[in-house]
Amino acid sequence: MRVADNVESKDEFSSYHPFVNFLYFALVIGFAVFLMHPVFLGVSLICATTYSLYLNGRKAYRMGLMFLLPLLLITAILNPLFNHQGATILAYLPNGNPITLESIVYGIAAATMLITVIAWFSCFNAVITSDKFTYLFGRIIPALSLVLSMALRFVPRFREQLKIISNAQKCIGKDVSSGNIIQKARHGIKILSILITWALENAIETADSMKGRGYGLPGRTAFSIFRFTKRDGFAMIYIALCAIIIFTGIATGAYHFRYFPTIRGEWSGIESAVVFIAYFALGAFPMTINLKEDFAWKRIESKI
Repeated sequence: MRVADNVESKDEFSSYHPFVNFLYFALVIGFAVFLMHPVFLGVSLICATTYSLYLNGRKAYRMGLMFLLPLLLITAILNPLFNHQGATILAYLPNGNPITLESIVYGIAAATMLITVIAWFSCFNAVITSDKFTYLFGRIIPALSLVLSMALRFVPRFREQLKIISNAQKCIGKDVSSGNIIQKARHGIKILSILITWALENAIETADSMKGRGYGLPGRTAFSIFRFTKRDGFAMIYIALCAIIIFTGIATGAYHFRYFPTIRGEWSGIESAVVFIAYFALGAFPMTINLKEDFAWKRIESKI
């Protein structure tokens, strides 16, 4: 039930068991990295960006315009300048190296893959919180899970603390917007020094607190708010079926696409269609759940 205005209250998929969340992201990120077929790339990009916009709102929109879109253009432009493979020559550089159609298309595909993975990781960071990460790996690798969970937790806290320090320094005229270039640099170093001091003290306090609670000791029990329910079981079956279909399609060659030496793709009819549909069903799983939940809430609200 949605009781708070945060990511987990907005996103229904975040309320699933941490193992379901982690398995899902492990699959979609792995597929996004290794499956370079244009259909897979397009489906994954649409699903990742849609989910990222749903989770992060304007923040994801700004990241797309300010970072991901320029990254796509730069990667697509640079690849033909360094990769000269391909049989379809379009032009020649001043040094005599050819610019090929295949290298341009592959550059666009590689850039699409890169921004898709970044978008999936932005969703991962929003859904897999530090407590979920600790729950998943706390007993297997307690020390590493503690370090990683602290690192994930400190990133937003760093930003908040940096704003607090900057505002405090601004009140006394010693922020990065005051004085000449040298004074601005000194003020910036001062703010950074305060932030690092705060971070070290906070890390020591957290480590002492966890040690005092017996974290990592053998036989130590831990309270957990996560319970694997029937709903999580159905989600696991759904994700597993989609993954099995995709892996079967990869093993049997139901889809094939190459970029070099010439661009060529093969279509095996219904087998390829089934694999593509399964891939879309997997990528759109979180948004399907959220849209269904949103529709249910609107129906309830309309009856009140």
